[in-house]
Amino acid sequence: MNHHKHSNVDYGRKLLDSGLEGARSGRESFLHGRSLTPFLSESVRHALKPAAIGVCLGLLSARPGRRHNSASRALAYGFFGGVLGFGAAVAWKSRFLSASVVSSALKNIDKVRDEHWLERHPIDYA
Repeated sequence: MNHHKHSNVDYGRKLLDSGLEGARSGRESFLHGRSLTPFLSESVRHALKPAAIGVCLGLLSARPGRRHNSASRALAYGFFGGVLGFGAAVAWKSRFLSASVVSSALKNIDKVRDEHWLERHPIDYA
């Protein structure tokens, strides 16, 4: 039983390592040797306008005149609107990078899973 637990830990480590290596490979493949920092800077720059719109929408949703709305609630709505706008814009701008990273990671994980399956279920060609 202990050997089985140890082999599961090794297999889990192999899966994790292969997924991380695949993610690195997918990132490098997408960036074509360029640095990640300029790409992220551009994504952040493009996210500022949607973040500002999110702040405005959040503030408007807590407009004065409604019962039980306070300035702190308006600030909280504005903050969360800004966070949502910013997050959505960064996710949208980096969607192709994310797709490349995830695709490569899954491809590597699938390869390790297939190898593991074949180790457990050897094929007898004779």
